[in-house]
Amino acid sequence: MEYQNILLEVEEGIATITFNGPRALNSITSETFPELNDALIKCRDEEEIRVVIITGAGKAFVAGADIQEMKDLEPYQAMEFTELGHRNLRLIETLPKPVIAMVNGVALGGGTEISMACDMRFASENARFGKPEITLGIIPGWGGTQRLARLVGMGRAKEFVLSGEHIDANRAYEIGLVNRVFPADQLASETQKFAQKLAGMPAFALKLAKHSMNYGYDMSMDGANVLENECFAQCFSTKDQKEGMQAFLEKRKANFVGH
Repeated sequence: MEYQNILLEVEEGIATITFNGPRALNSITSETFPELNDALIKCRDEEEIRVVIITGAGKAFVAGADIQEMKDLEPYQAMEFTELGHRNLRLIETLPKPVIAMVNGVALGGGTEISMACDMRFASENARFGKPEITLGIIPGWGGTQRLARLVGMGRAKEFVLSGEHIDANRAYEIGLVNRVFPADQLASETQKFAQKLAGMPAFALKLAKHSMNYGYDMSMDGANVLENECFAQCFSTKDQKEGMQAFLEKRKANFVGH
């Protein structure tokens, strides 16, 4: 597929998906989603890709959905549009590889939601987050009422969603919405550095660690521990488990091969 709204670059095991509509602050349209889906499937299926970074071109991460496209939708059309978003964000969330949101600027509405579907959020100090949907007469439609509460707690999530207010990167860090905040000129290099670290980890163990946390989160503690047990045991079928433990005993750096 030829991309018009995103860029996909792969280098040294790290795929970078960039929302590429800087004149509209990378606003998402229905045309963006098939491209994003295609890129995510490639990232999922290509073995040489170990880590995914999602970011935006120019001075924005994603400024939300395209209001011009949404404003005249009928309810059934609105449902179809939001379902596109849910499918893509769930694919991000369940990708069997680590996904880092590199939030380089404004992340409003759907932009905040996309970042929350990622495993981690690294932000520049000039990034801004917001859920302004309420000021448009609607509510978040790509998981914002659900993922936000799970990340920052119900009280803070309600404050965020019901007020429509924006917060800066430091406040986002304080409430647990982002993992790390960097000066703008260091964001890309620091994110790459962390991605390279993850790319050197055992891929199957990363996959199962993410799987166990994703699916165990809403289970009973007993059920979640059974899931963890099963994932733990599966790791012992890999060369990387043998290599990791042998390297530890020999006091050397492990050379993981990804399986």
